[in-house]
Amino acid sequence: MAAADHSHNFNLPPGFRFHPTDEELVVHFLHRKAALLPCHPDVIPDLDLYPYDPWELEGKALGEGNRWYFYSRKIDARVTDNGYWNPLGRDDPVLSTATSQVVGMKKYFLFHAAAADPIKTNWIMHEYRLPDAASSSSSSSSSSSSTRSSKRRGRPKRDYSKWVLCRVYERDEEKEEEEDGAELSCLDEVFLSLEDLDEISLPTRIQ
Repeated sequence: MAAADHSHNFNLPPGFRFHPTDEELVVHFLHRKAALLPCHPDVIPDLDLYPYDPWELEGKALGEGNRWYFYSRKIDARVTDNGYWNPLGRDDPVLSTATSQVVGMKKYFLFHAAAADPIKTNWIMHEYRLPDAASSSSSSSSSSSSTRSSKRRGRPKRDYSKWVLCRVYERDEEKEEEEDGAELSCLDEVFLSLEDLDEISLPTRIQ
């Protein structure tokens, strides 16, 4: 995967606020990317997340307030040089407000700083992916056109069904009740459910 262009400024212009709902992230961005359709506005960059610690996303991902957005490839070992992303609870379905159908899945992660005794941080990640059926459909519908395009350009075909969309932010305990209270309250329930977990297994980095 090509490295992100660090010289490109992904900050939004003055007056433009990027504050999408879960449904909008999945339907208007992730679904369109999987189907090789243009996104408007095309502001979310592709980023190989896992070499980066969450505090290194400034200037690499789309920043809006205290949140960063980017596309990344699906991967199992979510490990960085200084820690790892630990999954929290079960995946939540992302539902269409019009049809109540499942349009995507949302997974929660908490960043742990690697040490002799891993330390929980306040860094949160929401990882959005397409449902299996939607991924297969998007991959199938775009395979012929992307193959022809790849052959013309002399580049290998990229499977966009393997991508996820990520939202990363640092949890502010003092302001959480004022900003996005409903969303953070749900996440707090997950934190509380983990209070009794004493053992944390540190993933092994694959060489």
